[in-house]
Amino acid sequence: MTGRSLRARLWIGAALSITLALVVAGLGLVTLFERHVERRIGEELRAQLNQLAAAVTVTPQGDVALTREPADPRFGQPLSGLYWQIDGVGHPGLLRSRSLWDQLVELTADDLEPGTVHAHEATGPASQRLLVRERRILLKPGGKTLSLRLMVGVDRAELASARDAFAADMLPYLLLIALVLAAATFVQVQTGLAPLDAVRRGLGAIRSGRARRLGEAYPDEVMPLVGEVNALLMEREQAVDRARAWTADLAHGLKTPLGALVADAQRLRERGNAALAEDLELLATSMRRRVERELVRARVRSGAHVRQAHADVVDAIRRLLRTLQRTPEGARLDWRVVAPPQARAALVADDLMELLGNLLENAAKWAQSEVHVRVRLGDRVEIQIADDGPGVPPEQLSRLGERGLRLDERRDGSGLGLAITRDVVDACGGTLLFEAVDTGGLSARVQLPRAASDS
Repeated sequence: MTGRSLRARLWIGAALSITLALVVAGLGLVTLFERHVERRIGEELRAQLNQLAAAVTVTPQGDVALTREPADPRFGQPLSGLYWQIDGVGHPGLLRSRSLWDQLVELTADDLEPGTVHAHEATGPASQRLLVRERRILLKPGGKTLSLRLMVGVDRAELASARDAFAADMLPYLLLIALVLAAATFVQVQTGLAPLDAVRRGLGAIRSGRARRLGEAYPDEVMPLVGEVNALLMEREQAVDRARAWTADLAHGLKTPLGALVADAQRLRERGNAALAEDLELLATSMRRRVERELVRARVRSGAHVRQAHADVVDAIRRLLRTLQRTPEGARLDWRVVAPPQARAALVADDLMELLGNLLENAAKWAQSEVHVRVRLGDRVEIQIADDGPGVPPEQLSRLGERGLRLDERRDGSGLGLAITRDVVDACGGTLLFEAVDTGGLSARVQLPRAASDS
């Protein structure tokens, strides 16, 4: 899912950018530090080389000697990493520091200009790589010219050690910078994606009926998206309105033919053809009921709903029971209702009546002697309607509510009632579950969202 997450992409991009930037910065700082230390070491070597040149003299016997030894104590420590050496023409190592012990620094055969300091590298004792500063001086004892080559060198390991120590000291600060940049990235990502979260909340408000359009308080970069969504919502509303108007026109158009069928049935009954009249009346009643239910289906499937809709579940049950108890099927049953004084569900009252009416009619049709109705309040409004009828085979429970499904063809009905009930429940974001009762019969359990004013 990382490839589909904008937040993850931003974090990965930021992590790569921060890592690359810190690596480049770290390498650059270490390189600059190394060059700076190398320059400082080179200046120290030049100063020591000048001191060595100032101390060189020729004894009356013609030997090369020093008036004073260089002051750095490392020159007297064997293999200390700091060395000096004086070569004569054809006589390398005329004089050398004690730190060289019994070894010599092999210098390249350069043609040095007198007085000019040359910088290069050479191999020292124990295969050490030395940073070398050397110069050529001319002495004229007794009228003769004596050419000497002076060298001062230091082991590059000291430079590497200083570089590594600097890198180790710098690492915690780079990590601290990484943490600061990560925090800044977090703030940037949260701030940058906040408008998208606001759009999501706005769409949630539209879906729940608390708003009709997205507002205008969005950044300029998001406003094109907001405009397109609002335009889409407007087109959807217009399409729904047209579909509802077309459905209403169709229903009204069918009322006249259905009324004519009822009138024809009445005339047939008056002429003594009662059987045909009853068939026509039954057909007209069935068609009218189907039209009414299709109107309900069209309304709930269109997604149209009243903003801040709410309906009293307990009042709807009482009204429906008063009607059912006047019918032959309902009058013979014992209706047991357990409910709080009031429970409001977040859906249109007509849809609630249709939903509960279908479930109660179904229970009345199949119950033997009693129906239990229980209403509970929690995060949602739960309604349970259980009858003591023959029940439904377990393998058929999951199919209840499918359009046109009739498990018993001997009973009247079109199989639309439970299908419409499921449509209403799905449209309002509820759940519908059919279960077998331990003592036999069927239990329908409905959970509906609570009204905002009641939660």
